[in-house]
Amino acid sequence: MRITASDVAHITGGRLVGADSVATSVSFDSRTLQAGQAFVAIVAERDGNDFLPAVRDAGAAFAIVSNGRSVSGLTCVEVHDTTSALALLGRHYKTQLVETHGSEIIGITGSTGKTSTKNLVRAVLREKYEHVHAAEHSLNNDIGVPITILSAPENTEALVLEMGMRGFHEIERLCTIAEPTIGVITNIGDAHGERVGGAAGIARAKGELFQSLPENGIAIVNADSEWCAYLSSLARCRILTFGQSDADVEWSVEGTDEFGVCTARFSYGGESALATPAHPGIHMVANAAAAIAVGIACGMNLEAACRGVGREATEWGRMVWLVNDSGQRILDDTYNANEASMCAALQVLASAGGEHKVAVLGQMSEVTNEKGAHLNVAALAKELRIQLLPLETDLYGESGLSLDQVMVHLKQQAWDSLLVKGSRAAETERVILQLLKA
Repeated sequence: MRITASDVAHITGGRLVGADSVATSVSFDSRTLQAGQAFVAIVAERDGNDFLPAVRDAGAAFAIVSNGRSVSGLTCVEVHDTTSALALLGRHYKTQLVETHGSEIIGITGSTGKTSTKNLVRAVLREKYEHVHAAEHSLNNDIGVPITILSAPENTEALVLEMGMRGFHEIERLCTIAEPTIGVITNIGDAHGERVGGAAGIARAKGELFQSLPENGIAIVNADSEWCAYLSSLARCRILTFGQSDADVEWSVEGTDEFGVCTARFSYGGESALATPAHPGIHMVANAAAAIAVGIACGMNLEAACRGVGREATEWGRMVWLVNDSGQRILDDTYNANEASMCAALQVLASAGGEHKVAVLGQMSEVTNEKGAHLNVAALAKELRIQLLPLETDLYGESGLSLDQVMVHLKQQAWDSLLVKGSRAAETERVILQLLKA
């Protein structure tokens, strides 16, 4: 996307300080900014304006800064609120994409599977479109969504946006920026439930995506969810369902390999085709069905949509099998966790090959019933005959172990398959780093 400092000033009502300059994308992280990018100084726990000298030295094209915070040697656009300015820019350039190229805008939310489904949708749509854009990482909030839009090439034919929420009206606000015409809700679980009063509140908050779709849009919903009817009632457009039965796009597992990767049959409109998601787990088949439904919503036939499944990107910490120097298999699912994703990961570990299986689990944050959720996960681990090592938490009903104690356990025991998972705050990736360093 070609973005000029003068256009930014015009769109946001800001003040241009210095000579006009051109950028092709926008960054909010001074540590990863590349020469030629524009920098937006987000004011949050840390003030992005404090890092302007660093981004100047790194070769930033220009910066969007708070009023009065310009620095010499760097073209700046001064605005009252940098986050609000970013939202205005995101909406403006999204509109430009649609008006110029007729770009499809797809919004994806859900308690689990947002990022995996985003990657699957991108892979599926690449079977039809030459230019499909989605964020390489999980950028799903007031900053991430407009950054993703602004980073899209000017010839983008389909833009895939992940949308997260921690409370009411957040997805509504993201939809005001992105204005999706296709919306996907993967499922309703317990992520951030304490902020909105449990599952009913989560369904209401996620449902803001469907409420924002235009009459000529398409709402894609999980038919296997108890919230399917409620979510469907929020949309004023066509509904397209995916699920194991009584759905428009149906799926069934036909086989599972030693790593828990499933080959599945997908059906739509009297036709069927086989596909194998790149990542393990039955839940990945459901995510693939959602992505196939997006392909169908974009005019693809079932066979073409299924060809994209298995070509999706792999991201660190998201259901990725690793092997250490001793040949032991490690399932790295450390990026985040809630009860539903924990149970899904344990099922993947249980279906994988090997005799002695261990799960190092950190605390799950932002669940409605904290004690109950952790005990449910512990009960499932026991049922699946998986040894549970709780990292720095007693919530699983056992005394928490320090990182050093966990490593001692793993070095002293014979195991062949290991799951490591927890919420971001638990920093369970420390276990992965220790294991791969050993």
